Amino acid sequence: MDKIKGTGVALVTPFNEDKSVDYKGLENLLNHVIDGGIDYLVLMGTTGESVTLSKGEKVAVVDFCKKINNSRIPVVLGIGGNNTMQVVEDIKSANLDGIDAILSVSPAYNKPSQEGIYQHYKMISGNCPLPIIVYNVPGRTASNISAETTVRLANDFENIVAVKEASGDMDQIMKIIKNKPSDFVVLSGDDGLTLPMIHLGAEGVISVIGQSHPKEYSDMVSFGLSGNQEIANQLHNKLYDFYVPLYAEGNPVGVKACLELLGICKSQVRLPLVEASDAIKNELKSLMN
Repeated sequence: MDKIKGTGVALVTPFNEDKSVDYKGLENLLNHVIDGGIDYLVLMGTTGESVTLSKGEKVAVVDFCKKINNSRIPVVLGIGGNNTMQVVEDIKSANLDGIDAILSVSPAYNKPSQEGIYQHYKMISGNCPLPIIVYNVPGRTASNISAETTVRLANDFENIVAVKEASGDMDQIMKIIKNKPSDFVVLSGDDGLTLPMIHLGAEGVISVIGQSHPKEYSDMVSFGLSGNQEIANQLHNKLYDFYVPLYAEGNPVGVKACLELLGICKSQVRLPLVEASDAIKNELKSLMN
């Protein structure tokens, strides 16, 4: 699964002032990140505000991204939810042409047991024709996927090929890396923890800051993976001060403020999110300058 190693970017969905999808901004963004050297795109994730998009908008945005990307880099599509059978239906009904893998978040709100989480992904595995990346983000789902469950899924299902780990629990992450099959890929889900995770054995990241700073961030990941720790650490330290203001008022609020400062797209978000405060915008502007 070399296609999902390195730096993936969880793409935002740019909006106009009337909250319609800003396709010109989306085209600018796609070219910005691809030219900046990222390795693959991730569409319809949390950062893309997918929960605020209609079904028709999701299809239109994905089709547009495929067109502009024009097969330059691989594409991962987010399809998840807390209704297992609806996730299966969404996978079956999706146009998966030009999609290289599925990113599926663990069920939110239901708070299933570890066995429930296992059975959820077992059902998805049996109905998905593409490789699957499990997404563990307990800060959003209120339900952690344990290291034991992740390793069990990795061993039991050939098309479950990776995990995006955003638990922030380094002990859990180390247990996964220690016990996983050799071909199972561990990806960081926290921008600030990516380099430490790579030093432990992770093989990449699905990033947010990688779209405002694609060259710096993808270079950091590349140097980390190649064992050039000194340069990787320098790049990590250069970006480190961004991480608090970037997420202080929700994601993708901070990164959209950065993208507006770069002239790529507007900072507009859809409710219940609101635009970054002047204080956060000024802090990000100061850091970028």
